[in-house]
Formats: sequence, structure tokens, C-alpha cells
Amino acid sequence: MQHVRRANERGQADLGWLRSQHSFSFGSYHDPRFMGWGNLRVINEDVVQPSKGFATHRHQDMEIISYVLSGALAHKDSMGHEKVILPGQVQHMSAGTGVAHSEYNPSDAEAVHFLQIWLLPSQQGVKPSYAQVNVDRAALRGVLSVIGSPLASPADGATRALDHMVYMHADARIYAGLFDGSESSVLALDASRKAYVHLVRGELVVNGERLQAGDALLLDQSEQLRIAQGREAEVLVFDLSA
Repeated sequence: MQHVRRANERGQADLGWLRSQHSFSFGSYHDPRFMGWGNLRVINEDVVQPSKGFATHRHQDMEIISYVLSGALAHKDSMGHEKVILPGQVQHMSAGTGVAHSEYNPSDAEAVHFLQIWLLPSQQGVKPSYAQVNVDRAALRGVLSVIGSPLASPADGATRALDHMVYMHADARIYAGLFDGSESSVLALDASRKAYVHLVRGELVVNGERLQAGDALLLDQSEQLRIAQGREAEVLVFDLSA
């Protein structure tokens, strides 16, 4: 089974300082058909105006990823981290037993555009943690490269030292790729799991479906993901527990 969800079908929120598009039910947006997909619970595409942001708030038992598209995102948390996330970097926070944090736009001139991604953890009550890695965009050219992986997966032992991915307390892998022109890729899928494709920008054909920026493809009981015919495309693919 595969289903295309178009960008304009997402939930919308406009608070002036924040414009947000919700792939799944979030806040005041509720759609019982889209409460998540597998253990993927949230993808919010947020644009925060200069010098604005999210005041300190608390999370518990959630794996949280920030993926910045443009601008800069400042982060401060109760674990003592004060960081700025830039395009080409991936931030991961395990909320675990509980963590408070704030996110704001440190620029007084440029908006920050980013994806806020939440995954349900495979283990609750873990010690909160924070990681931020640089992703070599050249390594994403024409391929799907893992940028997020389960922390306790033996299959990842050989790449544990690499700094281009974050390790999560979640049964999920996150792939990123850049595709243009004749570049293509095929990813084998486990039919007992689910997959979710989110097109960050550009255009791309995925399993025969042409996607535009913000569109998503939901897959269930699928054995293969085929990517081709990109036009300045940037894509995220989530391999998820069912």
C-alpha cells in the first residue's frame, strides 16, 4: 500500500511569529486519519520570524530531531546545552525521564526554516541526552545516506565512530538524499515495517509518484523504494516500526 499526502493537505497554523505546517495531528490541528505513521509521531515544518521562538517547555519520553533548512536555530536546555543548529547539521534530543528546553531564532534579520520531527521511543525512562552532528551534503548526492539510526542496533557497530549520524532510542532509521537529473536510488524495505517519505524541497518521483516540496508518501507492506527524476530535490526517508 502507498498513499500520497500533498503539502496543502497538512494542518496549518499561523501565529504571526510562527508559521507551521503539521504532517500529523498536533496542537489545535486534529485529524484521526493522521495521528502518526508507525512510530513517527510529528513532522512540523516551521518558519520562525527573527528574534522570536518557543519559550522554555518540557518533553518526556520522546525522540526529537531538528533539521534546519535555512537560517539558524538556537537551543538551550536543562541539561546545560546552549547550541546553534545550522543547515547541514542534525540535532537529536532524547527527552527520556524529562527535559526542558527553548528554541528561538537568534537572527534579527532572517527567518529560520526547519523541520521538527518526533519519534516514539523504543524504551521509556532513559536518561535525557543531546547530540548535534554535521552531515556532509556531498555524501548525500544521488544516494540515500543514513543520518539517524537506532542506538542499540548491532548492525551499526562498524559505523559507531562516524560523526554524520545521530543515534536514537527509537526503532527507526532516517535517510537523507539529494537528487537532480539522472541521479536515482533504490532502497530495499522490510515489508513487515512502514516507511515514510518527506520531500523537503524540489521535485522527485518516488515509486512512480511525482512529489513536490512538502508532499509525503506513506508506505505499508512495501519491499522497495525507488527514487528518480529529481529536480533540485532534498528528501528524507523514514524506516519505521509498524
